[in-house]
Amino acid sequence: MSGPGLLLPGQGAQGVGMGADFAAASPAAQARFALADEILGLPLSKLCFEGPLEELTKTDVAQPAIFVCSMAALAALEDRLGRPLEPSMAAGLSLGEYTALAAAGALSFEDGLRLVRLRGSAMQDASDARPSSMTSVMGGEIEALERLCAEVQAETGAVCQVANLNSPGQTVVSGELAALDVFEARAESAGALRAVRLNVAGAFHSEVMRPAAERLGAALEETAFRPPSCPVWQNATARPETVPARLRQNLMAQLTAPVRWEESFRGMAEAAAGAPFLEPAPGRVLAGLARKIARGTRVISLHEAAALDGLPDQLASSA
Repeated sequence: MSGPGLLLPGQGAQGVGMGADFAAASPAAQARFALADEILGLPLSKLCFEGPLEELTKTDVAQPAIFVCSMAALAALEDRLGRPLEPSMAAGLSLGEYTALAAAGALSFEDGLRLVRLRGSAMQDASDARPSSMTSVMGGEIEALERLCAEVQAETGAVCQVANLNSPGQTVVSGELAALDVFEARAESAGALRAVRLNVAGAFHSEVMRPAAERLGAALEETAFRPPSCPVWQNATARPETVPARLRQNLMAQLTAPVRWEESFRGMAEAAAGAPFLEPAPGRVLAGLARKIARGTRVISLHEAAALDGLPDQLASSA
C-alpha cells in the first residue's frame, strides 16, 4: 500500500517541548532521541523537550533537533500503524530535504543526523565570518526582485540573492547586511508590498554559504547514499530524483542555490492526483504554504502525538 507524500519542515519550525509527546507515546520515537544524544554527545533530547529556546534556536542545534523530531514523529506513526509508512513521494524545505532523504531510505538515520549537525555548524561558521541575514518579501514579480538584487550587489559589492521561492507572492532574499539595507529601501520599486528582515543567523542559500557548502560537500562525498524508496523532490532543481549520485550533487548545490519550494510542491501536487500529504512535527508551516500553492491539496498534520489516534484511519481511507 502506497502512503502519502511527505513534507518535512525546515529551520524555524523549532520550539521548546517539541517531540516530547512522541517520545512519551512511542518507544520507537524515544529510541530516536536516545540514539541522537549518543551519536552527537549532546543532550539534544533535553534541549528539544525543555529548552532553553535561545540554545535550541542556534543553527548548529536547531538543524539536528528538527531532523530528529521529524524522524521520531514518523517512527511513532509507524509504531501505531504496525508497518513501514511507504511514502509515495517526499520533499523537505532546506534542512528538511535531509529528513526527506532519510525518511525515504536514501540516507541512514545516523548518517543524516551527522550531516545535518555538520551542516548547521558549517552554516553558523559561515554566518559568523560574514555578517548577513535574510529578508522576507511579500509581493513583487520574481524577475523584478532578481534585477534589484543584481543592481544592489553590483553597487555595494556585497552578496544579495533570491534565496527562497516559497509560495505565490512570498520570496526570501539573502545577503550581507549592507546589501540588505539597500535592498529593503528599494524593494517597493520592484513591486514589493513589504520587506521584513528575518531573525536568522545568516544569508542561507547564497554565496555567503560557499565555505559551508565546501565543508559539507566533502562529507557528502564520504556518505553512503542508496536509491530512495520513492522520488524525492529536491530544492535546487524542483524535480524528483532517485539516483544516489544526483541526490548527493543536488544537496551540494542546495546551500548556495535558491530553494524552489513553490515549483517543487506544485509538481508534487500534480503528481499526487488528489492523494494527501503528511507533515510531521515540528510545526505546520508547509501545510500553510501548500494551501497557497495548490488550493484543495490535503495536508494531514502530525504536529503532536495526539494526532496519532486518528491517523491510521485517515491514511487508510485515502489509500
